[in-house]
Amino acid sequence: MESQTLAGLSVIRLFFHPGTNIESAIGQATSISQTVLKRMPIGVTPPEILLYSPTTVPIIQMVISSEVLTEEELLDYATYRIRPQISSLQGVTVPLPYGGKTREMVVDANPDALQARGLSPRDLNRGVNFQSFVLPTGDVRIGDIDYLVNLNNTPLLPEDYNSIPIAVKDDSIIYLKDVAHAHDGFAPQLNIVHGQGRRGVLLTVLRNGGTSTLDIVNDVKELLTTLRAAAPKGMQIDLLFDQSIFVQAALKGVLVEGVLAALLTGLLMLLFLGSWRSTLIVVIMIPLSILTSIILIIMMGYTLNLMTLGGLTLAIGILVDNSVVTLENIHRTLKEGKSITEGIIEGSYQVILPTFVSTLAICIVFFPM
Repeated sequence: MESQTLAGLSVIRLFFHPGTNIESAIGQATSISQTVLKRMPIGVTPPEILLYSPTTVPIIQMVISSEVLTEEELLDYATYRIRPQISSLQGVTVPLPYGGKTREMVVDANPDALQARGLSPRDLNRGVNFQSFVLPTGDVRIGDIDYLVNLNNTPLLPEDYNSIPIAVKDDSIIYLKDVAHAHDGFAPQLNIVHGQGRRGVLLTVLRNGGTSTLDIVNDVKELLTTLRAAAPKGMQIDLLFDQSIFVQAALKGVLVEGVLAALLTGLLMLLFLGSWRSTLIVVIMIPLSILTSIILIIMMGYTLNLMTLGGLTLAIGILVDNSVVTLENIHRTLKEGKSITEGIIEGSYQVILPTFVSTLAICIVFFPM
């Protein structure tokens, strides 16, 4: 366990041993974190538990901004309307939004008025809590119908809070407006987000689990069309960052690299060895090797992302080097008068150890990454 405590924020990191069932560990961490809420101060936000790995990076960032809506309205809409819909997508984790103002019912106390009436800020706080709550009080049977009875004592409008009775002194009722002023406000703002030159709210979408980055981005973009259509008038939802662009570019790079490697290596074989057989082998072998690697990646539970695509790009160069050395040596043995079978066996046997050692050296260098 590793803990870091800042002003108003605490981050606890859990590192698990190899072979641990992460899903079970996350479930246990979630259940035990709920038991400590009772010991926390009033108003503490319940812990948000995220599954983090080296691939847990933002894949989409979007900015919600508006010229007509306030920061409180933007944050409320992003938190309670947009975030739950995106979080329901498979393989997605959406942390709380950045920016905006957290809407609160603010009560500005008048210290002189409180002291004049013999009240303290604690009395004011207790009075507001007692006079503003929702409580199920049971049921009542009238005839053949059993009605549920709920006590809803929450004012509907912010200004109605000023008429809440706080205390009784000398047979007279003291209302909130006598010692304070209630209004629709916001908590102290801790961070600011600017989108398109206007203040807004930032939503970050993280990749969680084995779902492909491209699948997540496509699902989010498809949902984004519905979110924009349902958004309040004047609200804009703009994409700030899209990792799928880099993944698609990397995928395209692998394909281009494979095609170029096959063509150039085949041309090399044709020019220097003059063998159509070697040229055809190379042209077929390189794409087939890439396809086989992709199949093995999928079977092992990995996805196509920047790390795996980078590994494929690196492997193409190694594949070309080894194939050129092997084919050239086989071609040399054939010129010595050996049959095709003998030439392949002897030519491969002569270079198998140095090519294996060179490939192993490359693997050792890149294994830590």
